Amino acid sequence: MKLGLQLGYWGQGPNPFHVPMAQEAERLGFDSVWVAESWGNDAFSFATWIAAHTSTIKIATGVVQMSGRTPTSCAMHAITVDHLSGGRFALGLGLSGPQVVEGWYGQPYGKPLTRTREYIDVIRAVLRREEPVAYDGEFVRLPYDGANSWGMGKPLKVMVHPLRADLPIYLGAEGPKNVALAGEIADGWLPLYWSPTRPEAIAGSLGTPKPGFEIAVNVMGVRITDDIEDALLPTKAGLAFYIGGMGSKSRNFHKELMARMGYEDAADRIQQLFFEGKRDEAIREVPTAFADEISLVGPKERIRDRLEAWKESAVTTMLISGDLDTLRTMAELVGT
Repeated sequence: MKLGLQLGYWGQGPNPFHVPMAQEAERLGFDSVWVAESWGNDAFSFATWIAAHTSTIKIATGVVQMSGRTPTSCAMHAITVDHLSGGRFALGLGLSGPQVVEGWYGQPYGKPLTRTREYIDVIRAVLRREEPVAYDGEFVRLPYDGANSWGMGKPLKVMVHPLRADLPIYLGAEGPKNVALAGEIADGWLPLYWSPTRPEAIAGSLGTPKPGFEIAVNVMGVRITDDIEDALLPTKAGLAFYIGGMGSKSRNFHKELMARMGYEDAADRIQQLFFEGKRDEAIREVPTAFADEISLVGPKERIRDRLEAWKESAVTTMLISGDLDTLRTMAELVGT
């Protein structure tokens, strides 16, 4: 099992410690460093900045939101970062949810599986650079021939020669059908949560992916401490926000995943409290058992023991965040 550093996305601005963290992860033998976007910073600029300050570690997006760019634009970004990093880039894609897609990007969310398949089809065609790209999909049409078209478009071949036609594509997926799609068309899968004690609740629909398929998992919390309850508070706060605030009352993919993992009643209570504005109470409703099974917290010996289940699972890369001491301890325990 490999280690990756998860830098995530920015808050109010760039974190001055991101570059030193990436450089230390590289020195420690981490396999990869991951950057993300929501409705703030963009992931490709962030990835390029990290690539410019490192030399060997892989750089990946976890994740780029598909609705934010056309597939050909996304392919152009990926080709550019791959060249500038010397072939160290991996493209992690995600749908996001209807709240962000329709509320921020102003794009429809209907038929997300079809949109995902078409999006990746076009990216792979651009990367192969075998012929001008023409695509007759339900949502992606190249050349465009819909409303307000001038009728002058023609298929084009990307001018820059991609460094790799097989640049890895990871798909962030939560719902069973989307997880199955990741196993079918992607090179890797980015689950939101992972429990090594019951992977079937998360990966049961993955199917049999192609050889070399990667599963890169964000460990929700990695903290070395004697106070387990206190160490789980940030994880509980993050879970309460995702389950209560990242979606609508009628449809929240994160809440649905928690329910599939056996915590349906707690998920209902968390969402209700969050919608009532009782965020502190919502955090307290997150079961300690749930936060603990998707995290690695506690004394060093406890983490070492719990790591065995992760190593025996299908996970190929464990993505962690934390301070420099945490990175160094995890490198020692995992054996990078």
